[in-house]
Amino acid sequence: MDGTRTPGEIAARLRRLFPRLTEADADGVVDLLIKSGYVEDADDQPPEELSQAEQDRYSRNHAFFRRTDLTPRARSWDAQLRLKRSRVLVLGLGGTGSHTAWALAACGVGEIHCVDRDTVELSNLTRQALYRESDIGRPKVEVAVARLGEVNSGVRITGESRAIERDQDMVELVRGFDAVAMCADEPGGRGGIRLWANRACLAARVPWALGGYSGPLVSVAAFDAGGPCYECLTANIDASLAPGIPVDLGGPGVIAPSAGVSGHLTAQAVISFLTKIPENPGSYVTGVNLIAPDQHVYTRPLAAPDCPACSRGAPNAAPAGTISS
Repeated sequence: MDGTRTPGEIAARLRRLFPRLTEADADGVVDLLIKSGYVEDADDQPPEELSQAEQDRYSRNHAFFRRTDLTPRARSWDAQLRLKRSRVLVLGLGGTGSHTAWALAACGVGEIHCVDRDTVELSNLTRQALYRESDIGRPKVEVAVARLGEVNSGVRITGESRAIERDQDMVELVRGFDAVAMCADEPGGRGGIRLWANRACLAARVPWALGGYSGPLVSVAAFDAGGPCYECLTANIDASLAPGIPVDLGGPGVIAPSAGVSGHLTAQAVISFLTKIPENPGSYVTGVNLIAPDQHVYTRPLAAPDCPACSRGAPNAAPAGTISS
């Protein structure tokens, strides 16, 4: 299957090598291999939409997507084309957001819009990848847009320095994007920016990823546009706890590795939504404990039947399961 034979010729060759195979069995073996997604069309050519420089730049992306994509595509460059044609909103350019924005730019997302209200501070430099000592006092958005442009001049980088202060701000902000990376934490609390993002993204049918860390525990929650949603997840957490026990996974404790892992998990969740690798990522939470390598968090939230945001019997609800030690 080196590209020099048709499927019929390959099946005939199999029958010569293994005489006990019936014609139907030989055809079935070849068909199974093709449907696995690992076999490419011999006529596959890089699309004109990608220049030779882009093919060189993204050659390792191309190899990654060819290895991980199990869905037959028209071309092996389809995943990279999806990235190039996509628009992503990165909200928050701190520890998680700076790494997320860098990864998305490096991977070739076509347009990235950055939003943050803060200026660079000395304490940011321990973990926020886009800033230097000479940037202290400058708006983060201004610095980030310039630095990301240096990472990849083929990506359109835009930004605005603003605060999100109400739900309508979020509704207006997410409109027109293909995915959202939520890396901001203010206004905090469950009735704050995360709830606003959840409802705005559901209304706009935009998938989004929420990255964060609590000390050594680093995680990302990814929410498909069809649910289950963030409010389903928090309802499931509340239901598992005794009344009156608060859940607060935030805090100031962070070092460069925890911010970096958080940002890259968030970027990967967004990339999965954009490329459809896997084809239907769905909603999930995954994470690691950096000082306890045997602890791995993974769950797919159940759809909450009375969820005020997505209570439509979300079709892709899956049994919840958490692995941790």
